[in-house]
Amino acid sequence: MQRSAAENEGIETSEAVSTLHQRGFAKQHGATVELIASDVLDHYRTFALLERLLTVPSKLSEQMIFQIDEASKQMLIEKYYDLDDAVIRELLGRKLSSRHRKDLDEVAERSGAPLRCCRRQFDNVRRVFKAVEEMPGNVVANIRTTFLLQEPLAKKYGAVVFIACMRFETTKRKLQYLSFNDFYHCAQAIMGSWTYSCTGPEYYDTEMDREFLLELRELRILLDKEKEHKHLICMRLRPKLLEKSYQELELNFRLYTRALVGLACNLHRGRELRSLFIDLLERCVEPLRLGSWPKTDLAQFLCAYEQCALQMDVLR
Repeated sequence: MQRSAAENEGIETSEAVSTLHQRGFAKQHGATVELIASDVLDHYRTFALLERLLTVPSKLSEQMIFQIDEASKQMLIEKYYDLDDAVIRELLGRKLSSRHRKDLDEVAERSGAPLRCCRRQFDNVRRVFKAVEEMPGNVVANIRTTFLLQEPLAKKYGAVVFIACMRFETTKRKLQYLSFNDFYHCAQAIMGSWTYSCTGPEYYDTEMDREFLLELRELRILLDKEKEHKHLICMRLRPKLLEKSYQELELNFRLYTRALVGLACNLHRGRELRSLFIDLLERCVEPLRLGSWPKTDLAQFLCAYEQCALQMDVLR
């Protein structure tokens, strides 16, 4: 049976006809069920032809067979390359190989999405990844240019490509509660601050700035100057934090600063970088969670931690 956009999400033609019939489409348009079925089948056949072009979106604009206005072309591309957050969360950390494409039943079960939908997204992610992983320059711009996607969707693909390139560990049991949106925001922050800021054919923003990661080792001096650093932070935050948060800061500052500095100082090592998310969870997030920090107080602490460190002569 031919496929269409609906079937691409796991819907057969008969199911599509039944859905239209239940919605009163026949009565609204004075059409018989047979006529609706014929029309749906035509659409499925048309989409089967269009799908070949959608794998290389530029061909959709170049082709002369189908008379499609620009707005409809863009809609088709965006719909075809659309990402379901639940599906993509399950795909993070998986190898984008043909062998793993055969094992998407678990992804479909865990995400609640039809298997066809999972396969489409897997194929699209793999296609985008292969096309841009070795392109110099900005990965989001490369995706937009190559696949004609709007920026919000291109940024999603950019985050997926970046996480795959960096081989971040995202599948550990402890990390399962994190959504794709959580990883997306982390990826955006890392790409914005830790990758090469230079432009040119030799720079990739899917690669870490190695010099920056090596320089982070200098933060060890904060452990030697722990008392001074703590004093500056406490002076700044005493009038701002809740009493409970301030007591937690005074009591466990050493635990927090050693976790933050220790994590930063080892990011130049490949293994530690790949385990960034699990290390952040175990060494930083879980202790802070045990401290019952309110969100606003925690934000103020982290801000003060950075600002007070910069005030100290050792980091100038």
